[in-house]
Parts: sequence; C-alpha cells; structure tokens
Amino acid sequence: MVKPNNDSKQHLLKAIALDTGGTMTDSFIIDEKGSFAVGKALTTGKEEYVGILNSISDSLSEWDKSLEETGAGVEALVYSGTAMLNRLLEREGNDNIGVIVNAGFEDLHRLGRALQCWMWLDYAGRLHAREHEHPQPLIHRNQFKGVRGRINFWGDELIPLYEKDVVEVVNQLLDMNVDCICVCLLCSYMNSRHEMEVERIAKQVMKEYGKEIPIILSSEHNPVRGETPRLNALLIEQYAAEPSREQLIAIAKKLKDRGVPAPLRILTSYGGTMSPYAKSLIPTMVSGPIGGMIGSKFIAEKYGIQNLVSSDVGGTSFDVGLTMEKYVPTKWESSLGGFILNIPMIALDSIGAGTGMYVRYNDISSRLEFGPESAGYKIGVCNEQSGVETVTMTDCSVILGYLNPDYFLGGKVPLNKKRAYNYIEDQIAKPFNADPYEAARGALDLIEINMKNHLNGMIQGLGYRPENYTLISFGGGGPLHVAGYSKGLSFQNIMIPEWAAAFSAYGCACADHSYRHEISVDLLIDPDRNMTSFVASMITSTWRDLKIKIMNEFEKEGRDPNEMEFRPSLKLQYYGMLDDLEVHSPYEELTIEYSEELDRFDSVELNDLLRRYDDLFEMIFRRGTKSPELGYHITKAIGTGVVPVPKPELPMLELSSEKPNDDASKGLREMYWDKKWYNASIWEMKLLDAGNVVNGPAVIEAPATTLVVPPNYRVKLDKHRIFHMEVR
Repeated sequence: MVKPNNDSKQHLLKAIALDTGGTMTDSFIIDEKGSFAVGKALTTGKEEYVGILNSISDSLSEWDKSLEETGAGVEALVYSGTAMLNRLLEREGNDNIGVIVNAGFEDLHRLGRALQCWMWLDYAGRLHAREHEHPQPLIHRNQFKGVRGRINFWGDELIPLYEKDVVEVVNQLLDMNVDCICVCLLCSYMNSRHEMEVERIAKQVMKEYGKEIPIILSSEHNPVRGETPRLNALLIEQYAAEPSREQLIAIAKKLKDRGVPAPLRILTSYGGTMSPYAKSLIPTMVSGPIGGMIGSKFIAEKYGIQNLVSSDVGGTSFDVGLTMEKYVPTKWESSLGGFILNIPMIALDSIGAGTGMYVRYNDISSRLEFGPESAGYKIGVCNEQSGVETVTMTDCSVILGYLNPDYFLGGKVPLNKKRAYNYIEDQIAKPFNADPYEAARGALDLIEINMKNHLNGMIQGLGYRPENYTLISFGGGGPLHVAGYSKGLSFQNIMIPEWAAAFSAYGCACADHSYRHEISVDLLIDPDRNMTSFVASMITSTWRDLKIKIMNEFEKEGRDPNEMEFRPSLKLQYYGMLDDLEVHSPYEELTIEYSEELDRFDSVELNDLLRRYDDLFEMIFRRGTKSPELGYHITKAIGTGVVPVPKPELPMLELSSEKPNDDASKGLREMYWDKKWYNASIWEMKLLDAGNVVNGPAVIEAPATTLVVPPNYRVKLDKHRIFHMEVR
C-alpha cells in the first residue's frame, strides 16, 4: 500500500470499498491525498457488519485512526459479497412463494433445461457427460398454479387468458398464506398483456379477500427470452436476494452511525453498482469475483495492456477472466446454485481450488483428492481453535515454509506448524509411504497444475496463446501460488499488486454507479439489409423506454436523473449463430433517411453498429469465422445509466535502487521447493521501495497475503507498487 503520512490533519477518507467473502472480509480505503490502505478480518456470517467494521479498523490501523475520525469525507461506499449466494447454496432462503404459470408448465422449475444439469460441472465432467444432477427445487410443487391462455413467440395472442382460472389460483395461494406471488407466463417479454391482466385480477381478489401481498411480474422484472432462466431469476430474487436486503440496509445504517455520509452501493454482476433499495437485487448476487475483473480492466487501461488474464485465488475457488483488446465480455446465461439464469454477468469461470480446500487420500483410487468442501474462515488444522480435522492447502503451505505461522493476518490468528505437520504425515504422507514435506509439496503441485490447466484452457479455447497475454494475480492466495500455476506458461508479464488480498474490493472502488436494463427484441436484418429502417425505429423506441426506466431508478434513490449518462448498446450475432456479442453504441437514436443509391430508407447509424460488430467479432474470433453474408440477428437492446463517482488513482512513486533497504529484511527461513530445502530471504512487503528487486528463493510477507518467489525467479516493484515476476 502507499506508505501513509501520519500527519493528524490528513486521512479524511474519500472512498471505502468492501468485499465480504466466505472466509475473509476485505476493505480498501482511499484518503483525500490518494493514499490507500488494505484491511482484512474474518467474515462474521449473519451479522456481516461486524466483520466489515473489523476490516475497516484493520485498514485504518496503518494510520492510527478510527472510522469516526476519518469517515466524514467519504464520497463513495461500495460493497460486494456472497451473502445472497450463500443463502441460495445453503437453501436457507424464503420458500413461502406462490407462482402462477401457464397451465401445463407447473413443473417447469423442477424439470429445468438439459444445460442446467451439467453447465456447473468441471471440464472433464462436461466433456465425458459422466454425471448430471437436477438442483433441489426452491419452491414446493403445490405452490405452482397454472392458468390457461397463450401468447406466441412473436407476441400475438393465440388463446385469451381464462380469468376464472386466475381468480381460482389466487384464492388458493392466499389460502396457503404465501408471502408474495410471482407471475411468469410464456413469451411475456414480447407481450406483457396476460401478466398485467393476472396482476389486475389478483389485486381485485385480494381486495375481496381482505389481504394484500406483493405481485412480481417477469415482464417487469426480467423481460428477456428464455422461459426457464427467466422463471429461475424471478424465484431466486424472492428466495435469496430479497431476504438479504435487510442485512444490506443494516450495513448501510451501521456505517452511517459511524459517521460515513455516502450511501451504500452494491456491486453488480455486470460491473456497475446499485442501491440496496433498488427494485431488483439479483444482479448483485455474484458481486464478489466481479470486483476483480473490474479492477483488472482498470489496470489494463492504466498500463495500456491489450490482453489481460485475471486470476483470483481465494479460500474456496480459483476465478479466471479475460480482457481482450480492452474488451471485457459479458455472458448472458450463467448458473447459480445449479439454476440457469439469464442475468448479465461479466464473463469469468471458476473451479474449486482455493487455499482452504480440503486434501484427502482416497482409499479406493489410491490418490489425493481435493474438496469440494473448504475450511473457509477456519483455515485448516494449523488453526487449533477451528475444530478442523482434515488437512487443507494452507496447512501444506505452513509446513513448507511459505507462510509464517506467527504472522497470519498480522499475527491475529496464530497457526500451529507442528500440528499441521502431524496431520499431513498421518492423512496424506503415510498412505504413500512418503516424506510429509514431499507429500505436502506434491499436493500443492497437483492443485496448481489444475489451476494452470484451467487458466491455459480458457486462453487457448479462444484461439490465443499465453504469449498474447499479461497475467495479473490477486486474492489472498494469488501471490502464494502464482509461481506454481503460471509455470511453463510464457506470459508477456506477470503482475501482482501489493494490495492483491483486497484487489476485488479495489475493483469495487473502480465501478461506476449504474443501472442496466435489458429487453429481448429479436430483430432480424437480412443480408441485403432491406429492413434497416424498421429495425432502427424499433431500437430507438426501445432505448427511449429503457432510459426512462433507468432514470426512475435513480430518482427513487434520491439521485438527480439529469446527472446520468445514458449508454445504449445491442447484443448481436450472425444469423443462425448461438452466441451473441455486445456492441456499445455512440448514438442514443438511430436516424432514418432516404438513400437515393439504395432507393429506400436506410439508417447510417445502424449500419455503423453492424460494422462495429463485424470488427469486434474479428478481434475476438479472427477474420475467417465472420459470416455477414448470413445476415444479422439483434437479440437484445440494452440501456445502462451511469452517474460519475470518485475512483482510486494508482500510486505514483519515485523509483529507488534495485537493492532493498536493510529495514525491509526479516532474515532467513527454510523453504521447500523442487524437492530441496533453501534458505529463503524474508521481506516485509510494505517496507520495500518502488524499484526494489527481490531475487528468489524469497518470501515477501504482509499481514493479508504472502508472495512466494521460488529459486531462479525474481520480482521487481514498480512505481505503482505492483510486483512484476519473471524467471531469471
């Protein structure tokens, strides 16, 4: 972090970014001078604000200040976390929900789609189709009620809505005492008439019944194509996201009580931020890993890096995302808790490979296996107070000399190296008749090879090579394992920010305050582009509607909607393709003019957007795969409203000599690598100066993370306090 100036007049905070994971809660704070500090504390479950306040206190300890003394100047307060996702994964949400669907589709939630059964599997599971599993339904079957009536794919009414059916099922759900009613009818994203009729009739029935509960329509909540993911998104919103609203509001109130004036904003899966009072919270369910991707994009822009691969090693997972030519892809269909959803999400992929992952010997296969469970905040058997009885990756790192057992979280959690050694000897060394140190290193090798294969597979899957990319490593375990999982992959550069442990929180601070609304349009443009004028008018009309909705969102939370910058975009694909790409538009309106050359009305702006799509497609997938001769399919119209917020600046320090100061040295420690013991030099990370070079074998320690520099490697700290690793 930037070394603080402890002048009592300084350190009025400007921004606070928070990332609450399953194990640790990270905080990233920035003062009015651009200095920043990182804090870390154990996550505190249902009283999440306790861990957050502890983490902020930890970051402020660098400046010997309290939040009450420094919080009055905070202009940006951003949160990301896993509370909603954990509620879904652990099936601890509100299942007292009534659902109205088309008659005959009452089992849609239980049946799902084929893709839903396997898309969450690892690569081998998907490739060999060796397993599949239907997720446990969120809502009991008898809470799904069907009504007759049908809208077709083009939005035409085929069968009128049977109003008597609606009256009957609403009465049934009210008798069941449900908390709310979700309505998801077929093709309502094209024509919401039937859903609106259901709402109107339901309100009349409630008035007669003498009870009023919320009614949520899929056509308002998520008006996009895909019946199964649209229904899942609607249900998960009420099951897991809505019950978390109270906790988010509690965090906001606790911070306000401590003197922080800025409103709390929650990071979204598409890279913006929204208020905890927003109408829909489901875009915030996977906010944690997304922060790292936003931070990576920010770094790519500052360093002028064209292709960047981000790698985040946490306590339970290894998350990888790609930035190509400064383009961060957004995927549409994703899986949460086994359910397929159609919410926009920055594209990244995860595997279970974190520092808290359990390591076990399998008696049947006679080999080591990892996870899928993780010790999480309990760390491992080295943490005597944890009650953990199974070896974790952290235990292996402790006995091999990578981690200082007296400096974990700055010494707040003492680790027992001898206890870790005994458990490793008993559980994974004896079955192989191996030396415990060799067994521990072998376990780390296996999981780092798994990380490496995942990383390499994502890059080569797009037709690129690691040589085309710079790697950035972060997360509490990233600097610890980066040398292992990047071994043999010839990246242009390997970057490790000094604040790697809180890099996702840093990414939160880089995110815009924004709302994003999408709607399926399914507009076709033939190869001769005969319908461009019609398509252009439909898109312009849709963008106007989306802009009004987003302005209303800002107005509800007390923001002046006139501050908003509206950013329209389109999702396109060549006709007949399965996947689309998002193209950002510099135009809010697509004009229509008569073209004498074509002897018809045409849109210059729409043609320009089609050209931009061609260029983007070529940039990502190369020229040979372009197919403009097939025509174009515009799948979705998208509107994003952005209000500017203060963002962090990278530190800018003067470079000193390559030789570190003696003050930064902490002596020597034995470290095991490649079946040998080495006397590794030990360094305090925050005492190294910009320009310093550390040659391996070495370990660079900080309270929140540890950077391992193996033999024949070296790292150099640049003027922005980012380490660059290379093989000597």
